[in-house]
Amino acid sequence: MKTSFGQPGCRLPALFLAALIAAPIAMAQTPGDDVWWPSEWGPDDERGAANRITPAKVLEAVSLIEAGRIYELGRVYEAGMPLVGNRHYSLTIPGLPTSAAAVEGGTVFNDEMVSAEIGQVGTQFDGLGHIGVERDGDHIFYNGFRLSEFGTAYGLERLGIENVGVLFTRGVLIDVARYKGVDMLDASYVITVEDIEATLEMQGVSINEGDAVLFHTGWGQLWMVDNETYGGTPPGPGITAIRWLTDRRIVMTGGDTYPVEAVPGENPEDGIAGHEWLLVRNGIYNFENLDLSELAADGVYEFAFIFAPLKLKGATGSPGNPIAVR
Repeated sequence: MKTSFGQPGCRLPALFLAALIAAPIAMAQTPGDDVWWPSEWGPDDERGAANRITPAKVLEAVSLIEAGRIYELGRVYEAGMPLVGNRHYSLTIPGLPTSAAAVEGGTVFNDEMVSAEIGQVGTQFDGLGHIGVERDGDHIFYNGFRLSEFGTAYGLERLGIENVGVLFTRGVLIDVARYKGVDMLDASYVITVEDIEATLEMQGVSINEGDAVLFHTGWGQLWMVDNETYGGTPPGPGITAIRWLTDRRIVMTGGDTYPVEAVPGENPEDGIAGHEWLLVRNGIYNFENLDLSELAADGVYEFAFIFAPLKLKGATGSPGNPIAVR
C-alpha cells in the first residue's frame, strides 16, 4: 500500500519518492481491517479539525492581540521558487496592455494568466482531499470517503478546499532551532516530543485544543538561496511527535519546510507517515513553506493566526498569505 501521493504523475524529490514507493506508510502498523471513521463530527463531515475553531476559540485568539503587529507568513509566488518534483508555476500577462483603449486617452488594463498546481506550490495549505491511503483496490481519505466515489478530473466532489472555512485561532510557534542554539537544524533532524516539551517550557507557552502549531527549524533561510538543499531532506517533527500533537486536538501543523514533517523521518520506510496520520486519520491540516523568520526573530510564540483558503471548489489545497497578529 502507499499514499495517493505516490500515484503516477506526482513527481517528488527522489529520496522522498523512494520512501513512498518502498513503504506502506503507517498502514503497515495496523491490521487490514483498521477503521478510523466516522469522524467525531459525523459521517458526512468534510471540515475535520476546523470544527474545533469555536467562537470561544476565536475570542481567545483575539485576546492575544496587544501590539497590533502583523506578520506575513506567506512566501512570494514567483518563477524559480522551490517546487516539489516537476510541479510548475508560471504567471504571464497576455499582451501589454492586455486590452488597449478603443479611443485616444481611453482606459487600458492588464490581466494575468497563472498556470500551476495551484494548491500545491509555494506556501501551500493541504486540504483533506490531498492525501489518502490505498486499500482494497481503492483510495481512502478522511472520514472514510473513497476516491472512486468523489474524485473527478474536474475537481473533488467531497473534501474540496471550499469546505474548510476561515481559520481564526490561537497560533503557537515552536522554535526548536533556538532551543537547540542553532540558526538551522541539521538535514533530516527528527524533532522529538522531548524537543517540543523543552522548547515550550523555554518559551513559557503551552499547546491547547484548537491551536495552529508552527515549527521554526531555520530551514526557510534556504528558500530562493539554495533550492536544491531546501528541496532535499529537511528537519521536522517525526511521527511520534505528530501523534503526540494530535492527542492535543490541534487544528493544524505548519512549518518552514516543504513537508513540515522530517524527511525521511524516524523510519525511512514509512514515507510521509505524518501526512497520513494528520490529514487522513485525524482531519488535521498541514501548512507548508511558511516564512516564520520574523516571528522567530521577535520571539513571538503565541498569536492570533488567520487564514482564509481560496474557495476553489473541488481543490486539494490552497495558496495564500496566512498572517500572525500580535
